[in-house]
Amino acid sequence: MKISAHVSNSLLKNEIQLQTNEKIHSITITPKESGFGSKANGGELLFLALATCYCNDIYREAAKKGMKIEKVDVNVEGHFGSEGDPALNITYSAKVTAEGNYEEIIELMKHTDQVSEIQNTLRKGIPVILDRVDVIRTQ
Repeated sequence: MKISAHVSNSLLKNEIQLQTNEKIHSITITPKESGFGSKANGGELLFLALATCYCNDIYREAAKKGMKIEKVDVNVEGHFGSEGDPALNITYSAKVTAEGNYEEIIELMKHTDQVSEIQNTLRKGIPVILDRVDVIRTQ
């Protein structure tokens, strides 16, 4: 599965395109009050990625077990220090509303934590590489 994200930002314009394999869609994030940049910062979006991955994976893993999930709530928190510093103390909590046995739901939640791809990517510290830069000069 190939995933990509593209941001095109200029004054009062913030276009976001996401793609998984051949499926392309967009999301809306408004620009900052200054007109440049995104109102949502990278840390918020990183934490959203963690929450979204766990939420989606709960439904995926429950379907494999024939379990019916009614609602998933996920909260991710952490801290960033100075500019350039990585996040510290990232934790998340989840609440699942579902039919079935309490122990089976708890086991589903623990199992999902172990197979959530974004969580595992951060846990393994995968390198992120800037592989190309381009410049368009204006007058």
